Amino acid sequence: MKQFEIPAFYRSPIISKVKAKRKLDDPRKKDFTPSFLDFGTVKFYIARHFGFCYGVENAIEISYRALTENPDKRIFLLSQMIHNPDVNADLIANGIRFIQDTDGSQIIEWKELTSNDIVIIPAFGTTVEIEGILRNIGVNIEKYNTTCPFVEKVWNRSEKLGSDNHTIIIHGKYNHEETRATFSHSVQNASALIIKDLEEAKFLGSVIRGKVSSDEFLAYFKGKYSEGFNPEKDLLKIGVVNQTTMLASETQEITEYLREVMINKYGSERIKEHIADTRDTLCYATNDNQSATYGLMETDADMAIVVGGHNSSNTTHLVELLEQKFNTVFIRSANDINENGFVQDFNIHTKKVEEKSLFGSSQNSDKIIITSGASCPDSIVDGVIQKILELKKSSADIQKVIDQFIINSSN
Repeated sequence: MKQFEIPAFYRSPIISKVKAKRKLDDPRKKDFTPSFLDFGTVKFYIARHFGFCYGVENAIEISYRALTENPDKRIFLLSQMIHNPDVNADLIANGIRFIQDTDGSQIIEWKELTSNDIVIIPAFGTTVEIEGILRNIGVNIEKYNTTCPFVEKVWNRSEKLGSDNHTIIIHGKYNHEETRATFSHSVQNASALIIKDLEEAKFLGSVIRGKVSSDEFLAYFKGKYSEGFNPEKDLLKIGVVNQTTMLASETQEITEYLREVMINKYGSERIKEHIADTRDTLCYATNDNQSATYGLMETDADMAIVVGGHNSSNTTHLVELLEQKFNTVFIRSANDINENGFVQDFNIHTKKVEEKSLFGSSQNSDKIIITSGASCPDSIVDGVIQKILELKKSSADIQKVIDQFIINSSN
């Protein structure tokens, strides 16, 4: 696999060595059990797979190359490169400016741009409409386009489905940059609809079965379907694709539910005429992160820490999984943990930061799960580990612990 050139400070002395050893021992990722590091006063279960994926490393490499190659030009990002505050803050510190926020609201007006400016398209991709605006300005949108190849794979699959008269059902969050981009590309060739979860899929199922009227459909999904969408005509043939950072298991559950709806209505012998097999659109990195999280849930840990940006969809899903079993905190970095052991925990349900004791009422929480989302640098996870080692007053030598891990995993 390609090795990316990214700034050294994104790398880490702890996690990088653990990952390198696991990759050597299990190159095909058949073993999703966590890595175990014993520091005496605290023990870490580290997810088999987490952190930067191919698409993120590719985006970061291209962004920093744009800075190096254009020292005398203005450089813009359409929106956040990835959903990690540290990565975006460093890009801003290096002179990059954002054109839009994550919701698509304008920060810098298009009329302020010139053909001499550099515009980086983020890993989530962008809409056909924005591509057109940039081309009309004269901006070269191909040179620094960091759209993830797996996002583009979804777009290509949508195009193929549309050419065969399928309506595209997009499993995603309506306001997420990637979903907006996928919707925009999909409607060039097909009717399209965005659904966020199984509950909305079940409502859609009721529409397909004729138990809900077209008017009720149009009201329920207002703003989430393509122009001129006709439920009676456009739900005869469908294909489900996803926002690549959504739970793969949920996308599969939605697809299987809609498949059963189609079987009940048209019969199993005609199912291929009414719903496409789109399992090949699921992102491998999201799948691996989630499989590794299920591996973490097999441990007897005392608590879990998830590290990443609060607006990161894939990171939020890791929290959703882990909190089913463990006391789980969601932080951006070691800066969210103070010297007294209190943490700024992001509650994914209330969308608010809550201060609480990292270890709860007991200081015996010595077995800790740690993982992160696909947009979180390993160096930030390292910082969290080192902060906890300080709080737990561990005197263990980090290099010796890593050496012991390498020896143990070789036996």
